Amino acid sequence: MSRRLAIEADGGSRGNPGPAGYGAVVRDALTGEVLAEVAESIGRATNNVAEYRGLIAGLRAARELDPEARVEARMDSKLVVEQMSGRWQIKHPDMKPLALEARDIASGFTSVAYKWIPRARNSHADRLANEAMDAAARGEQWAPSGEVAEMSPKTQAPSPEAAKAKAWVPPSTIPTRTLLLRHGQTPLSIEKRFAGVGDTPLTDHGHVQAAAAAKALADRGVDVIVSSPLRRAQDTARAVADVIGAEVRTDEGFRETDFGAWEGLSFAEARSRWPEELSAWLADPSCAPPGGESFASVAQRVATARDKLLVRHREKTVLVVSHVTPIKIMVQQALEAPTTTLYRLHLDTASLCTVDWYADGPGVVRSFNETHYLP
Repeated sequence: MSRRLAIEADGGSRGNPGPAGYGAVVRDALTGEVLAEVAESIGRATNNVAEYRGLIAGLRAARELDPEARVEARMDSKLVVEQMSGRWQIKHPDMKPLALEARDIASGFTSVAYKWIPRARNSHADRLANEAMDAAARGEQWAPSGEVAEMSPKTQAPSPEAAKAKAWVPPSTIPTRTLLLRHGQTPLSIEKRFAGVGDTPLTDHGHVQAAAAAKALADRGVDVIVSSPLRRAQDTARAVADVIGAEVRTDEGFRETDFGAWEGLSFAEARSRWPEELSAWLADPSCAPPGGESFASVAQRVATARDKLLVRHREKTVLVVSHVTPIKIMVQQALEAPTTTLYRLHLDTASLCTVDWYADGPGVVRSFNETHYLP
């Protein structure tokens, strides 16, 4: 009976086109065990080229393991999955030779199926692609870490000792811990108005909340503070930094949603002016407010910011000071829940969530909307 292997592949480009890289993971399809990891920076390319290169690398790694396997290739690229499945035509000249190369490798297997998966379920391959791009930016070459790095370069099969250990203990025991702190109270949060990219300040009570959160975080072992660039988040982050002595770093990826024309309005005001648009926004995360940003778009940039964080601060405790939407998204993605979950979660101002991210699996939500420390 043919062995069953699962390939998870991804690629990315910072600029599209821009500095690009790919990542791929080969797993035992029945147990989920990671059998091989591959990643590489490929210079300047588009997202689609990088995604195809990730698939090709994953197919090659699977062929090294078992050239007669039954393979399922999983990707969050609808374009690559549909083209490789033969349902979409390949028109772009850059894609055609890559698709032919992938099909040539795939032809040797007993069978190959292509499956689209949500981005949140492709986080391992996505992380590898970002690791490769980050390594290239430092002038280094990506190399696998942990147990996979100790496998035979030719077969990528684990040693008997490693396989035995894997059967009894988790492959990864030290997570990267993210403490997700929503900023303190603002005038707009009091009135429950849409507060997006405007630089709304904290209220006096918001500063009191930030100080209380800082006191609660003093003994949580925070190594790094990463904040949204918006004023309300920066002021909250600085309150914590003053207590624990950590540097505040800024990442644009963790800013709030751009609510466009709804900025500063109450829910009722937005509904009275844009009833159809608001109903569509509530029903579909890919719908954006007029002149604004969809939750689906925000989810993509938050996932990128998160993955960079996990690469740069692996196995550390990172405080992320952000806003309602990015924090909800990180929790939703850790749970591998649908994006519509965002509409069912509530976060208080200056509340705290804790999510642990393991290098070989999804996140683990340890707490949500903690407020016990607030006055």
